[in-house]
Amino acid sequence: MAADGHTDALGAITRQQVEDFLFAEADLLDSWKLDEWLALFDEERGSFFIPSTDAPDADPNTSLYLIADDMTRLRTRVEQLLSGLTWAENPKSRTNHMVTNVRIAGREGEALLVRANFVVFRMRFQNVDPYIGKYYYKLLPKDGTFKILERRAVLDLEALRPHGKVSFIV
Repeated sequence: MAADGHTDALGAITRQQVEDFLFAEADLLDSWKLDEWLALFDEERGSFFIPSTDAPDADPNTSLYLIADDMTRLRTRVEQLLSGLTWAENPKSRTNHMVTNVRIAGREGEALLVRANFVVFRMRFQNVDPYIGKYYYKLLPKDGTFKILERRAVLDLEALRPHGKVSFIV
């Protein structure tokens, strides 16, 4: 309840709504519907981060990250992946994103803070590589759904094996 006694926009949101959004996002990624996935982000303020495995809490402004994309860089990343010219994803990997333990952690201004655990299985050339970690989101409620202000995927891996890179969307 807001101070005036009315339920505010964030107070009316349920974990089930957030889960449904995250599950739909995972399905878009697994289906390689990357243009539709990109549309989930706030056009002006959206960002996507993957910190290095040895410094998961580091500041992206002062530390080296595996991925630190604003919307311009994220659009370029998606265009490259969909072009078929990105050698590390040609042919593209098959993935299976599993999202669990979704929690609404609070709010920051107008944004909902959400965290979840994930396992992404990447299948490529008869190998299966698991990527395990936690997602941290800042979601902006909009028109009965959400826009992603920030998506942070923190890998629990000690190292990226066997290839040392992330060439798909975790």
